[in-house]
Amino acid sequence: MIGRFKSARSEERYFAAYDEIAARWPVPVQDLDVGTRYGPTRVRVSGAAGPPIVLLSGVMGTSLSWYPHVAELAARHRVFAVDTLGEPGRSRQTRPMPTGEHCAEWLADVLDGLGPGKFLLAGVSRGAWLALTLAAHAPGRIAGVVAFEPPGFAPIGRRFLWWSVREVATWFDPRPRAAVRRALRPLLFGGLRFRAHHPPQYLLTDDQLRAVSVPVRLILGERSVIHSAREVEQRVKALNPLFDVEIVPRATHALPLQQPELVTARILTANRVPPAAAPPGPSPRSTPRENPSSG
Repeated sequence: MIGRFKSARSEERYFAAYDEIAARWPVPVQDLDVGTRYGPTRVRVSGAAGPPIVLLSGVMGTSLSWYPHVAELAARHRVFAVDTLGEPGRSRQTRPMPTGEHCAEWLADVLDGLGPGKFLLAGVSRGAWLALTLAAHAPGRIAGVVAFEPPGFAPIGRRFLWWSVREVATWFDPRPRAAVRRALRPLLFGGLRFRAHHPPQYLLTDDQLRAVSVPVRLILGERSVIHSAREVEQRVKALNPLFDVEIVPRATHALPLQQPELVTARILTANRVPPAAAPPGPSPRSTPRENPSSG
């Protein structure tokens, strides 16, 4: 099935919030609709040159969740922030993606639409799972992966559900340290009116982890509720020498919100493709769209 909003009014309110946040994008931006076999995918492009980075958000995060990071990243890189197909956002799904392999095909189509060369993939939570899924199935267009708190290493149970309830409560925190939450809050709550149809986030098998042939950096929260960080570290290091693991003390699954500076720094210091391999610009499959936040 294909995700959709519960009502036209819900969709209208969501995109009003989306456009308001998009206007705060801190650097010049061009919006592209990249053609894929599963529907056009919205990508926000910033940065004039430099090795290319594709940013993949967590559930309901959209490309806009990267606005605290994009200014520093775009100063050194060509940055492509993606609205994940099948979730609320400006991408428009036209065909179901019932399995992880279909998700990998979609993401491969996005990379093909962005131009030649190899891309560093940086993902948060489900976005990190998508990056690892593509790396396991078709790593040819990938220079490396930076994965923050990816699922796929242990079943997600009630502990995560209870943690999620408590985490949502923090989005009402009025204190200055919650500025990012306040900015993105209308998008999060508006996204709750979207009926998403995600494929199961399957557990990554040993064979899949062995098949990854590009450098991968896993950044895990010491207090994560979706897996044991130490067990993940031991497993991937035993299976594949290309995996590097960092466990962030006291961090939870909300690590990107708790330590946004760390997220930016780890992406900047990850394995990069040479500047000559960076895509020169959108391919003919990508259709530029005017955006009021450009400039």
